[in-house]
Amino acid sequence: MPEGDTVWQTARRLHGALAGKVLTRSDFRVPKYATVDLTGRTVLSTVPRGKHLFTRIEGGLTLHTHLRMEGAWKVYGRDERWRGGPAHQIRAVLGTTDHSAIGYRLQVLEFLRTGEEERVVGHLGPDLLGPDWDPERALANLLADPARPLGEALLDQRNLAGIGNIYKSELCYLLGVTPWLPAGALPADRAAQLPALAKKLLEANRDRPVRQTTGVRHHDLFVYGRAPRPCLRCHTPVQVADQGDGTQERPTYWCPTCQKGPAPVPGAPQKWRDRYRRTPN
Repeated sequence: MPEGDTVWQTARRLHGALAGKVLTRSDFRVPKYATVDLTGRTVLSTVPRGKHLFTRIEGGLTLHTHLRMEGAWKVYGRDERWRGGPAHQIRAVLGTTDHSAIGYRLQVLEFLRTGEEERVVGHLGPDLLGPDWDPERALANLLADPARPLGEALLDQRNLAGIGNIYKSELCYLLGVTPWLPAGALPADRAAQLPALAKKLLEANRDRPVRQTTGVRHHDLFVYGRAPRPCLRCHTPVQVADQGDGTQERPTYWCPTCQKGPAPVPGAPQKWRDRYRRTPN
């Protein structure tokens, strides 16, 4: 699942290419909207909300999309070849005289009345990159279930919106605790740091082509994707295990020396290890 900074960058690209332009082509390759034709309408804006994207079109209409795990929006010049994937993976085409915005593998694509956008995002917590950011509320949400593992609480978009699996692992590393530590057991001083640290990471990366959390040349991330390579601080091999409720497990990385707290039971299945072992840092 993409991080909030990725969605923010996607919204900026779409807005830059489409906002204020009249659509000369629209094509929605999902059965429910196959007959929708927006040609002749002006795109007003594209804005992010957490990991949701709202493309607003004149007439009070909004195209709501969500990338989920594998979706992407690509923007191409008028004569540029589309390179985001095979044609059968295209779910949406929005074209102007200058650009084409192509939605690949979009897991959510629907039309809403613009005044009804809150219906699909009203459950979200404060957005780390949005105007509604509220650090006190975000922290209160995270600590509302003190027995819940911190990593799971961070991924729950109802607590705060914008954190994905990469930032979950990196934040826990920077706080010096494992993602399996109960949220209520997070020391008070580190809990107080968490909202500001999360916002700092996302804001620092929203304009970067390559995500970076370390400040160390040639090493973009502290732990995510690094198993079984050595920790950048203590040289202990980074470990990886699944974390989740059994239906949405995520590969989770941590350093057993630098991070204190519970860890997965030894010998538990770790189906992500081979897939992620060679992930570039």
